[in-house]
This record gives sequence, structure tokens and C-alpha cells, in this order.
Amino acid sequence: MPEEKQTKVKRGGLGGVMDNFKEVMYGMAAHDMSRYAVRTRASMEHLFILITMGDLIGVPILPPYYSLRLLPYVVPNIATWKRRMLREKDISDAMF
Repeated sequence: MPEEKQTKVKRGGLGGVMDNFKEVMYGMAAHDMSRYAVRTRASMEHLFILITMGDLIGVPILPPYYSLRLLPYVVPNIATWKRRMLREKDISDAMF
């Protein structure tokens, strides 16, 4: 079954102006907060994986028993987590 793409239908007249106004207000008020929330969630997930699976990169924090119990839930995120933890960082990472 082919996937259906959702397309936003642009309205004309006053409805279109209100849609544009809503998008501008979202961009001014909520966009930065939503990006910060996504970034914070990613940070917390990577911290959780570090605490539970830190022995994969040489940082043993939890006993292996608990790490093995959580392993099935963490497996999809391990590759990106390793890449993020082991990449070089510079001053621009802290700014953006």
C-alpha cells in the first residue's frame, strides 16, 4: 500500500492571513522552546544510555546485570549514542 503524503491546503483570503499569522506567532513564541525541549530530551536519553551501557565505551557505572536487563530497550540507540559520545567536540558545539 503506498504511503499517502499529507499536504497542507493553503486557504485564500482572511483564512490564509490567519494561517500565516499563526505560523509567525509560533515561530516567535514556541519554536525555540520546542527545539530546546527536543535537545534536552536527546541529552537525557544519551545520559541514561551512558549510565546503563557505559561499559561499552569503558565507563563502568552500573553492574552488568542491570545493563543486560535494559539491553533490549537500548539496542536501537547504541550506534548513534556511541557516535555522539566519541566524536570530537569544539567550542561551536556549545554555542549551537
